[in-house]
Amino acid sequence: MMKTPLVTGERVVVAVVVSRVILSLPLSLISHGFSLFLLCLSAFLVEIRAEASPFLLSRFSPRRGASSGILLGAVTLPSVMLSKLVQLKRAISLHEAEQDELSHVTMQYWAASASCCAILIYLSVIMSQAKKTESLSSSLWLTRVSLTGTVLYGVACFVSLSMISHTGLNTSLKMLWMLFHGLAAVKLIRHLLCTFPSCASIGEALLVTSGLVLYFGDFLACTIAKICENLIPVDLVSISYGIKRTETGIIVQGLLLGLLLFPMVFRCVLHLYESSLRKRDAGQRNCSDAAKSILFFVSLVFFMVVAVPSWMQFVHDFHQHPFLWVLTFVFSEPLKRISLCIYWVLLIVVSVSRFYSISRSSKVERILLRKYYHLMAVLMFLPALVLQPKFLDLAFGAALAVFVALEIIRIWRIQPLGEPLHHFMNAFTDHRDSELLIVSHFSLLLGCALPIWMSSGFNDRALSPFAGILSLGIGDTMASMVGHKYGVLRWSKTGKKTVEGTAAGITSVMAVCFVLVPVLASMGYILSQGWWSLLLAVTATGMLEAYTAQLDNAFIPLVFYSLLCL
Repeated sequence: MMKTPLVTGERVVVAVVVSRVILSLPLSLISHGFSLFLLCLSAFLVEIRAEASPFLLSRFSPRRGASSGILLGAVTLPSVMLSKLVQLKRAISLHEAEQDELSHVTMQYWAASASCCAILIYLSVIMSQAKKTESLSSSLWLTRVSLTGTVLYGVACFVSLSMISHTGLNTSLKMLWMLFHGLAAVKLIRHLLCTFPSCASIGEALLVTSGLVLYFGDFLACTIAKICENLIPVDLVSISYGIKRTETGIIVQGLLLGLLLFPMVFRCVLHLYESSLRKRDAGQRNCSDAAKSILFFVSLVFFMVVAVPSWMQFVHDFHQHPFLWVLTFVFSEPLKRISLCIYWVLLIVVSVSRFYSISRSSKVERILLRKYYHLMAVLMFLPALVLQPKFLDLAFGAALAVFVALEIIRIWRIQPLGEPLHHFMNAFTDHRDSELLIVSHFSLLLGCALPIWMSSGFNDRALSPFAGILSLGIGDTMASMVGHKYGVLRWSKTGKKTVEGTAAGITSVMAVCFVLVPVLASMGYILSQGWWSLLLAVTATGMLEAYTAQLDNAFIPLVFYSLLCL
């Protein structure tokens, strides 16, 4: 058994963030805060055990060079949802939101935390089944603590859900819904860690899993609500799954979930095609690359143009094809939106071609080259978020859909784009990417997009939509550049992050906020963020960037967003 310190910089920052969230809760959310504390404690114990005996999780192949990240991965998404609940409580007190919306976010909080709790239980079971090297008393103590925490967590969940339910049957159905999320999360994280070895740490996989399960669960609940409106009690699935959905939200969700499901669909189509070939010619086992490519693109076009839009029209009352609605939406303000699209295209073409030539011929370090893309994200998204926020919502969905489609083509090596894409993307990878899966571009785009998507509806914290752009585009970039050039004092003996870089990142974000706040105020945004609260959020985020070995593009924007919502 390895000796690992109980207190690390990352764990201290996580404790500060969780404490800040819990101390901001009103009394009506005390059961939620108690459950978050239990989740944090359980994740801490699992992480300590996993890092003290790494072989306990040897069946998985996490990303090399990173800590397990279990604590950070387990509390990030539940903290975000709990911060949203605090914000909605303020909205209800101001009569700016309805109780149905609060019930919906409450369900989302418990779904996210149930997914994380189930994964922690699964990891504990895996470690218990591994070869015994721990002392019997230590193992028994950890088992008792984990079991007690799980029981108390279930009680807190039951109490909270019973408060937003009208009948005992409704509460039971919601508890089963939470159980479904937990089982789905366990199944999915096993699939991700086994299918994509060395691509993510346990904590990163935990965050991705809980997010995907929450997103797919929302999709499933939305569909069930439409199919079985008369069979399922109205308050089992919030009304916001249907009537209050925006067209943009439905289109983005349909695009992304459709592309995530497409590899399974294509695998089935390819299997059927190859089976038909073998029936006609017993000696032919697989189809040719050309036939596979044709089959891929035909299936993709049919699935994304016919099947997915059919679901969109089913769950939402579109009066025309969703893609026609997109064109109508874009041309409703043609001068602003078309001009913005042209600006984006020109900026992407110039920047990517320039950075690609630098990466091939220059000795500029890869980490600095990648930070130029962070600055490009600021130039692209900051003006659009201020001037065209609704259009930016849709643009983020379209860009992410293109990234997912291209990554599928690259992984499957679909001709004629697969190999060129693979060589092109390899020019911008670092140690956190692998030959199997390249995640950096996804994480940067999602890190900027998620705070904006989650800020739809009531938002009394004008800076919260900017959480991703500020933390990644400004703070992370300045920390890396200043730390690389002027950094002397390192936060740890083994790490590369420097005190000078962290100070530069925190200072730069605060400076931009000082400039941004008056601009937002002049445009009519609600400004109720205290400067001390903002300083705490920026500092905690900067310290997390300094200490964490996880994929910062994924965690930092969410942590910053959760603190800004309080």
